[in-house]
Amino acid sequence: MKQEKSCGAVIVTKETEEPKFLLIKHHNGGHWAFPKGHVEGNETEEETALREIMEETHLTVELDTQFRHVVRYSPYEGTVKDVIYFMAYTSEQEIHKQDEEVLDSSWSNFEEALALVTYENDRTILQAAKDYLTKKN
Repeated sequence: MKQEKSCGAVIVTKETEEPKFLLIKHHNGGHWAFPKGHVEGNETEEETALREIMEETHLTVELDTQFRHVVRYSPYEGTVKDVIYFMAYTSEQEIHKQDEEVLDSSWSNFEEALALVTYENDRTILQAAKDYLTKKN
């Protein structure tokens, strides 16, 4: 069985009254989700997440590795993929999207983000992120 690994983050800004979550609309498939991408070379999970966030959004973030959630699924027969999600914080709100990979972006409150994300796995991650933020504050 072939193994694949991607890393990304649930990005949140607290510059607004309530936390806003960043979702991007991926060019590949047109689905709304969090910034993420494949591990390259000998990158750590954290390095991959930071690189992908910078490539896709040009945001500078602070990664919180205390929040680490893994989604495992089979994108196609004979392949298992793990996607590692961290939490990331930013004070920036202006996105400079990577046109080759990102169609659109949205800063959304929890309810809006929950309605916007395409896949159930991402809803689960979003709920875990909200719960984590609530406990942390």
